[in-house]
Amino acid sequence: MFQRIRFIILMLFAVSGFDSFRLFAEEKDSVLVVYEYDDPTIIEQNSDNFLIEYIPYLDKAPKWMQSWMNSFFRGNVDRTREKKLDLSFGISPSYTREASFGLGALCTGLYRMDRNDTLDLPSDIYACFNASLNGFYVLTIKGNNLFPDNRSRLTYRFEVYRKRLDFWGITSEETHHNVKSRYDRRQIDLQLEYNYRLTHNLFAGIHLRSDYTDARNVQNPEYLLGERRQIYVTGIGASLELDSRNSLLTPTKGAHLSYTFMAFPKKLGSAPMFFNSHKFIADYYFGAWKGSTIAMDLYAKINSNHTPWTMREMVAADGMRMRGYYMGSYIDNSQIAFQTEIRQHIWGRIGVVAWGGFATVFSSLRDLKKKEIRPEWLPNGGLGLRFEFKHNVNARIDFGIGRHTSGFVFAVGEAF
Repeated sequence: MFQRIRFIILMLFAVSGFDSFRLFAEEKDSVLVVYEYDDPTIIEQNSDNFLIEYIPYLDKAPKWMQSWMNSFFRGNVDRTREKKLDLSFGISPSYTREASFGLGALCTGLYRMDRNDTLDLPSDIYACFNASLNGFYVLTIKGNNLFPDNRSRLTYRFEVYRKRLDFWGITSEETHHNVKSRYDRRQIDLQLEYNYRLTHNLFAGIHLRSDYTDARNVQNPEYLLGERRQIYVTGIGASLELDSRNSLLTPTKGAHLSYTFMAFPKKLGSAPMFFNSHKFIADYYFGAWKGSTIAMDLYAKINSNHTPWTMREMVAADGMRMRGYYMGSYIDNSQIAFQTEIRQHIWGRIGVVAWGGFATVFSSLRDLKKKEIRPEWLPNGGLGLRFEFKHNVNARIDFGIGRHTSGFVFAVGEAF
């Protein structure tokens, strides 16, 4: 009985992750001795396997289970100066409006290219595979590789998925009038971004994107307005950004301003014509009271008139903006979105958020001036729960509400 009570107590403290209280236990004449430390590294220096060493009956568990237990309960401790790659794994049920119920497996890792570097932040990698009852599946691999010289970083994202989606058309006017249809969307998308520090917070970057999209079983092919069902494109671009955030994944202060230009030559894909895009992001973070972060995000992406339908802007396509809307319910060449989020630390590794915002999609900037075709502004708001799955890496569950819509979003990392 004593061992079970001790096990429960240790798990509660391990999961809560108190900032000013850490447990270090040892067996001394069959008596459990507990000390208090402000520095969590003392645990690391005295015990390589804290949970397993001091919960004897877990010694009989398989090694992979012991490793998982430790990575989960102590996952919010930065161990990248001890280990080449600090990994944590998780499996959980999932639900989204597009995919219905499913099962997801994820892995997050932190590492340093040089464990003796002076960088405050480690590099990160995230991989996730999710499959659902309606045939949906998605594999996502993404991360930020910070080079030891603190002058450059490589950001990457690779995604493969199949989604059975509702479909209303490929322009805001069509999606407003058409009745709901269906199609299978199969997509392979690769994005690479290399940024070099010019001055203290100023970066210049080069970008590469390659995307293949195949629309199958389209119930109403006329909704495509004569465009191809299968399109492959490759684009190259450049960016300039001002970045003073204290973290790439969970920022609590600083600003991020960026402008990115992408060009998609006709010869590097199957799109019928050359097209380009301009993307602008402005984010700002600050604390208002103890444990809080106020985060604001302005996003605008303007695509040229000849952009194929597979590369147009879709509300709620990324799980970052307009959460709760159905992916593809509003589509057009360009999008403008704004959101403000209040993030509040509650206890240990637990936090909550609340946000509000709006967005619109449109064919061209001229549409914003013409009253007869002025685009519709869509409201958005919601609440979310946060759990620090890894050091400065939050797992999030958001419930978003919009105009005649609502839905859940499960993801790793803050929305912005």
